[in-house]
Amino acid sequence: QVQLVESGGGLVQAGGSLRLSCAASGRTFSRRTMGWFRQAPGKEREFVAAITWSAGMTYYSDSVKGRFTISRDSAKNTVYLQMNSLKPEDTAVYSCAASSLWGTTTYYSYDYWGQGTQVTVSS
Repeated sequence: QVQLVESGGGLVQAGGSLRLSCAASGRTFSRRTMGWFRQAPGKEREFVAAITWSAGMTYYSDSVKGRFTISRDSAKNTVYLQMNSLKPEDTAVYSCAASSLWGTTTYYSYDYWGQGTQVTVSS
């Protein structure tokens, strides 16, 4: 089992920044890749970013590339999503997820999910 607890969401003005955290615990082989996904009301869940736990390889969606940065702190078993230059269209519930596969970006390959944290960007 893997447990994921997110924090750091909130309300921010357009152009502002937020940092999301995801504290992970449980079997390490079940969380070879950690990902962030988001879902806005009435829209499908969308891949945002992912990072492989051991090598730290990163993956981003085109919509956030250059604005968001995913990182991990192995000592703290925590993954971060630094979000800069936020736009109103970034408003969504952001969820952290863990996959036993390497470098995957598709939501159905993630086995464990956090509870989600709301990010609201006002214009």
